[in-house]
Amino acid sequence: MSTERDQAEIVILAETFRLLGDPTRLRIMLYCLSEPKSVGEIVEGLGLSQSLVSHHLRLLRGSRLVRGERQAKQVFYQASDHHVSAMLNDMMSHVAEDHQD
Repeated sequence: MSTERDQAEIVILAETFRLLGDPTRLRIMLYCLSEPKSVGEIVEGLGLSQSLVSHHLRLLRGSRLVRGERQAKQVFYQASDHHVSAMLNDMMSHVAEDHQD
């Protein structure tokens, strides 16, 4: 039987996967994996509008999937910790595997 804490964690985990289920948010996350990126770099690199990138970063920050670090006038975003980056890297490897049945 699951405890209330377990249920709360399941809800948070489901919300995390829902957020990552959006292709634009996932592209932003993957783009920021190798090194921290500014909003301008994300906009330029992914061909998205600044307002769209800012909106998605706000959601990703709120769910603790990315963190921002201010350097002078810019904020640079990256995966919040090694758990997030490892999970994304592992899933990318999984998708890239040749699955022959």
